[in-house]
Amino acid sequence: MPIEERDYSVLIVSSADSFHNAIAAMLPEVSFQPIVKVSTVAEAQRAAAEHNFDFVIINAPLRDDLGMRFAIDCSTTRNSLVLFLIQNDIHGDIYAKVAQHGVFTLPKPIGKQTMANALRWMLTAKRRLKGFEKKTTKIENKMEEIRLVNKAKWLLISKKGLLEPEAHRYLEKEAMDRCISKAELARDIISEYED
Repeated sequence: MPIEERDYSVLIVSSADSFHNAIAAMLPEVSFQPIVKVSTVAEAQRAAAEHNFDFVIINAPLRDDLGMRFAIDCSTTRNSLVLFLIQNDIHGDIYAKVAQHGVFTLPKPIGKQTMANALRWMLTAKRRLKGFEKKTTKIENKMEEIRLVNKAKWLLISKKGLLEPEAHRYLEKEAMDRCISKAELARDIISEYED
């Protein structure tokens, strides 16, 4: 795997210590930190409550549960990429239940090369998702700025008797004169007139 400048956190859930060690050995510490190893769903839930993991790898079945619900939860509510390893004879049924929630599955037994490929695919998917998350955050911030500016504009119209183009020009000029963003100025105006 190529070395990343960024660390990815990993939760490995397996009843077998040998699996923990094998997977951890495939994840270079330069790119993957922390790597947390647990053996039950209960321990995994506690770990996930304390830290939002980039990757969750589940070697089912576990000591206390199959782990399917936990896999779905991590994928849908915690924004983790989840790899769920399950016995070949029930893989198809499990895949049908978890794939719609974005959980990756592989049938066991699994070879080292297949596992390495799966980890690479998950890393590629995570990079792609990070790009979308950045774009989404930018759009959300821009939308918030527009909402604030519009609210401030309507407060200027209603409280100062300005026309809409005048309020718009006032916001642009005042923000430029004070060397602050329009969103910051809008917050100031909103707090001034709504108090």
